[in-house]
Amino acid sequence: MTIPSQAITTPQLIKEAAQTYNDQTFIEEGGVNISFREFDQLTDQVARSLIAKGIQPGDRIGVWAPNIREWIIAGLGLQRAGAVLVTLNTRYKGPEAAQILRSSGAKMVFSIGSFLGCDYPALLDNEDTPDLEEIVVFREGNTNSDNKISWDEFLTAGENISNTEAAERANNVSGDDTSDLLFTSGTTGTPKGVMTGHQQNIKTFASWGDLVGIEEGDRYLIISPFFHSFGYKAGVLVSLMYGATVMPHDIFDAEAILMRIQNDKVTVLPGPPTVFQTLLASPKLGDYDISSLKRATTGAAAIPVEMIHKMKDVLGFERVLTAYGLTESCGVVTMCRDGDDAETIATTSGRALPEVEVRTVDSNNQKTPQGEAGEIVVRGFNVMQGYFNDEAATAETIDSEGWLHTGDVGIIDENGNLRITDRMKDMFITGGFNCYPAEIENIISTHPAIAMNAVIGIPDERMGEVAMAFVVLKEGEELTDREFIDWCRANMANYKTPRKVRFETALPLNATGKVMKPELQKMAEQQ
Repeated sequence: MTIPSQAITTPQLIKEAAQTYNDQTFIEEGGVNISFREFDQLTDQVARSLIAKGIQPGDRIGVWAPNIREWIIAGLGLQRAGAVLVTLNTRYKGPEAAQILRSSGAKMVFSIGSFLGCDYPALLDNEDTPDLEEIVVFREGNTNSDNKISWDEFLTAGENISNTEAAERANNVSGDDTSDLLFTSGTTGTPKGVMTGHQQNIKTFASWGDLVGIEEGDRYLIISPFFHSFGYKAGVLVSLMYGATVMPHDIFDAEAILMRIQNDKVTVLPGPPTVFQTLLASPKLGDYDISSLKRATTGAAAIPVEMIHKMKDVLGFERVLTAYGLTESCGVVTMCRDGDDAETIATTSGRALPEVEVRTVDSNNQKTPQGEAGEIVVRGFNVMQGYFNDEAATAETIDSEGWLHTGDVGIIDENGNLRITDRMKDMFITGGFNCYPAEIENIISTHPAIAMNAVIGIPDERMGEVAMAFVVLKEGEELTDREFIDWCRANMANYKTPRKVRFETALPLNATGKVMKPELQKMAEQQ
């Protein structure tokens, strides 16, 4: 494996990239080009301002914005000050974002001012965020309150911090320090903060970049959201490490993507299968020159073998790989390798990363025979440090021998390739986003007219799976399908919002009073 970096922390990686790639372009976005050297200077400016504002090593700071250059500058700049990056999903509503900020104890949040017609900072105005001291607003936005300042104003706050103090803060960050806190909902419906460290993230994505074949000068269109490990780690960190140019993209639109591939000469384009299925189905596909495309990775859903062939033959990718991972594993566990045939790439998630162990176990935590299904467990440098402020959940997930229990079921073949067959966790995937029924059910339960509800995933041709809700209303209450779905859209991220609802007088329960989800699946299939 060829790793182009000796860095073990984000601050070291930034300095190393500045020295190695200097005036080459690191970020191209919105008509603005930022070189690796300029990025070093900008993140240093962020760190100085945070020091001036009293931010201490280990403090948590949120970033709530779409894929824009300021996200990258703030997200990696705060790590340079020894702080911990907390990512927030741009599809969150106020209560969802506030829950993450409360759970993490975030002292500050960097937020887009307005995006898709929504005033993001205003969503937090009436929320309980006791530790939050300040909101730094990117771009246009209302800063007419005591706890909101503009990005430009923030950047001037550290002008009196000395070079020595700024350098000392960055140099004191260690490879084992927590670099980020990404929240995953899990089956309890309560988001848990996954802690991962600087060195393990860099090592994981050095492997990822090597297997994908990322090269200096690659032009990397990042469609995956920065709040997700794939956008931030496989995108930004890998590009910083390998000398690729990052081109953030904030809203998925097939024709806009095709236009960017042509105009920006995109070479690297990872994404969930829905991205490539949409591009292949676009009537405008033949109108654009996409011959620059070279490398892609995909996963997070079942993939037809034919799609892999079309990604190479129609879209022109030289290398297409699939992978499997979870937030608790820094984002990657297994990957296919260049040279694998289309069937292996489509039907499996490849082999374990170098220095990572993967096996399947039975209900007694004993290794299952080759070719027999079992729970996928992982051990190695990529296993999370733990769940933030939740030792019990950490102990339930990482056993005494260091194996991370994923809750996914799979089979490992004679070549070591992993095939995902089922999920022990009550989870489904909508367009590449993990959806946890318990979390959606918790939100729906706050509706004043609803007595009980249950959510399942149902097949969807474009998105893979989408949510369907089964709802029991309180006596005397009335609610239409449209009213219910509109309420959900207003109270949860769009990808979580049920696309279908079925009102029932009662839900099927087992002897212990639990909803029988298999029965709901049958009901959904019959309608």
